[in-house]
Amino acid sequence: MTIPGSSESPTEAESAEALALNALVWLLSDESRADRLLALTGLTPDILRAGLGDSAVLGAVLDFLAAHEPDLVAAADALGTEPQKLANAARSLTR
Repeated sequence: MTIPGSSESPTEAESAEALALNALVWLLSDESRADRLLALTGLTPDILRAGLGDSAVLGAVLDFLAAHEPDLVAAADALGTEPQKLANAARSLTR
């Protein structure tokens, strides 16, 4: 996250986490997508809440998107980014 008035740019990890959080919001905005996320990842609402700052949880969210191209493309479009950036963020969070 960039601080207003600061010339510092976000680190790669911070950018990946921010992208993952935005992707999670997008995923949870649709009940069927949210249900599929929980069913296929084994994540629970409690784990998601507790893991909002956990790179492993955020990486799992992006891995879920990367595994289903239609959702990956739709999420990238909704977030104003490239699908490859979401996939790269997933890799950086799960290293």
